[in-house]
Amino acid sequence: QVPLRESGGGLVPAGDSLRLSCASTGRTFSSHAMAWFRQAPEKVREFVAVSTSTGGSEYYSDSVKGRFSISRDNDGNTVFLQMNNLKPEDTATYYCAAGSFYNTMWSYIRNYNWWGQGTQVTVSS
Repeated sequence: QVPLRESGGGLVPAGDSLRLSCASTGRTFSSHAMAWFRQAPEKVREFVAVSTSTGGSEYYSDSVKGRFSISRDNDGNTVFLQMNNLKPEDTATYYCAAGSFYNTMWSYIRNYNWWGQGTQVTVSS
């Protein structure tokens, strides 16, 4: 069973907004870091944003800072990514990930042990 399930992707024009959701399918992730990564065709998977724990801090990549916002629900097992002012370069498959680790390398992909299957976001120009 896939531990995380994303939803909310779609096709939108540039300047529009989307809200992605990622829910645990059974495991508790409330004390884990939960993050969003994305992967465009023929590019490596890159870090987008992280919520370090329920009630913790949030960090963003420079490319989305000021436009995207990550949040969690009260029990901490669902994470959201509000994406505003979308640009064509935001087009990618967006993946949700969770991890429990003691360093602060929030963007290091290998820190995350649990992944969803991804949701496609396409932004037209």
